[in-house]
Amino acid sequence: MAIMSRTQRSSARIGLAVAAAALALSLWPSSAQADMLGSLTDPFRDALAHGSFGMALGLVFVAGLATALTPCVYPMIAITVSVFGARETKTRLEGAMLSGSFVLGIAALFTPLGVISALTGSAMGSALGNPIVVSVLALLFLAMAVSMFGAFDMNLPPGIANRLAQVGGRGYRGAFLVGFVSGVIAAPCTGPVITVLLTWVSTTRSVGFGALSLFVYSLGLGVLFFVVGTFAVALPKSGRWLDWIKSVFGIAMVALALYYLKRFWPAEPPALRNQTWIAGSAIALVVGVALGAVHLSFKHTGALERVRKGLGVALAVGGLLGAVTWIEALPVGAHITWSDDYEAARSEAHDRAMPLLVDFGAEWCNACKELEHEAFSDPRVVAEAQRFVAVRVDMTENDPETTRLLTQHYRQPGLPLVVIHGVDGAEAGRITGPIDADELLSRLRLAN
Repeated sequence: MAIMSRTQRSSARIGLAVAAAALALSLWPSSAQADMLGSLTDPFRDALAHGSFGMALGLVFVAGLATALTPCVYPMIAITVSVFGARETKTRLEGAMLSGSFVLGIAALFTPLGVISALTGSAMGSALGNPIVVSVLALLFLAMAVSMFGAFDMNLPPGIANRLAQVGGRGYRGAFLVGFVSGVIAAPCTGPVITVLLTWVSTTRSVGFGALSLFVYSLGLGVLFFVVGTFAVALPKSGRWLDWIKSVFGIAMVALALYYLKRFWPAEPPALRNQTWIAGSAIALVVGVALGAVHLSFKHTGALERVRKGLGVALAVGGLLGAVTWIEALPVGAHITWSDDYEAARSEAHDRAMPLLVDFGAEWCNACKELEHEAFSDPRVVAEAQRFVAVRVDMTENDPETTRLLTQHYRQPGLPLVVIHGVDGAEAGRITGPIDADELLSRLRLAN
């Protein structure tokens, strides 16, 4: 029996490692064209290019569901459903309506946050170009990750939590109010995820998508409440696996903090894809999780377990960052030769009677990265761009006043922005959103 027990534990850890690796990679946004992951990333890129965010919303729903499996939320489900009376209803339809009212209460709390984040997206995007703001944000993510690992608890004061718990009662109105305050009570676990989501939503600058993202997150967070309240399902008992979920979030947040700081790293990541690189990253991620990044704890354990946990977290974070770097890298030969001096490029285009291609970008601009990987990396576009003088205005690094004057000149307040000038210097085309390679190629060919 002892041998069987060790075998079972080993199999469980391997399975957990693979599952955690898949979950962590799936939660990380990317728009690169990858050879190995093409079948997974192509639909996502195509959806974004055509204004459909179904894949992204699916991942947001999964994030909400995963949050519901954390110690701040999961143990509340059965008790909360009883509070608003879903289990005492006479019909399943009534239970579904009460449970639906509860979920709408959660959505009423979080959805406006998505709207506000999207409305302030331009300011947030500009702020993400400031090293101080990025550093503070990275420190915030690290602090939340440490909390997820159990170093401290971000709980509401007991008095406030008790008052909130007494809000609501029976009936649809009560269920709605209970859902609203439950989102606040669960803040220790929902807060870190919401912060990451709002930071991402702010870069899209789409109010509709911002609202929909947080609404879908609310549905994911409330789906277990709905199932239990409607069908009287008995959920598995709480256990250490709830802390494992928090550890997965903690790993993702450490990786995200370092990802934001990557442009300050002393060494640049590899520019091209390398199969050895992605294989090493995947091995580091899986070994880190198997070593203890997820299933071990920093609390109430011996020194050896804490060392294993720390080493596992380091390997898992390194593997995750390595995988993201590989995914974001451009394929071989997918590089346009960009100048970084706008005035010099404009003068060269005039003197040599060549068309001018101007690309405004920034490290924080997800839509700009989408254009880079979806359209500018296409071999046909790279070949066509050779007849242009191509200049990239980096709004992350360049003087803010200079870039502000340039964007004012083009009367375009936000990103993305690509401007195509003909040989005569007149504007021949403009791109302000995601497009595919075929459309970009046709626009470049029209510039003479």
